[in-house]
Amino acid sequence: MLPNKRQPTHPGKILSDHFLKPLGLSQAQFARHLGKSWTPSKLNEIVNGRRGVTEQTALDFADALGTSPQFWLNLQSNYNLWSAMQEHEEIEPIQEAM
Repeated sequence: MLPNKRQPTHPGKILSDHFLKPLGLSQAQFARHLGKSWTPSKLNEIVNGRRGVTEQTALDFADALGTSPQFWLNLQSNYNLWSAMQEHEEIEPIQEAM
């Protein structure tokens, strides 16, 4: 469920505040742990909301943090949907053919 009055929290903020900080891990340490396709700058872009979580990212985070990939994808989906809704102009529903 999307919040009505505020933007959903970006998954990067959840990663930082609820996983990295409590584990005492820096972004660079976590990027190294994730492996060769990860750089500290790529992780930093996610943490700072400039990059989203992809399916591959969700799989990597889930493996490393003991969560599910759906957890990360749902966070990203809610963030994206709320953002799109801010600019969306409603379209009239199609009426029955007469």
